[in-house]
Amino acid sequence: MKNANTNRIFKSEKKNPADRADQATLAARAINEQEAVAREKKTARLKQLRLEKEAAEAANAPAEPEKKRKLQKRK
Repeated sequence: MKNANTNRIFKSEKKNPADRADQATLAARAINEQEAVAREKKTARLKQLRLEKEAAEAANAPAEPEKKRKLQKRK
């Protein structure tokens, strides 16, 4: 009697291949989501740095650009 109960307890059931596919899909989606969040965070940080750099360059730029001289034509 004990032997029948232990066989049922320790006997592994056949796993459905769809379950494994679902696990793989969920894992892949989680990884893609993490990468997308990291990419968006990096993009926002770089955009902020670029805007700060452009503002600093605009503040340090000369008020009026130098006027170009007109070249005389040779005769």
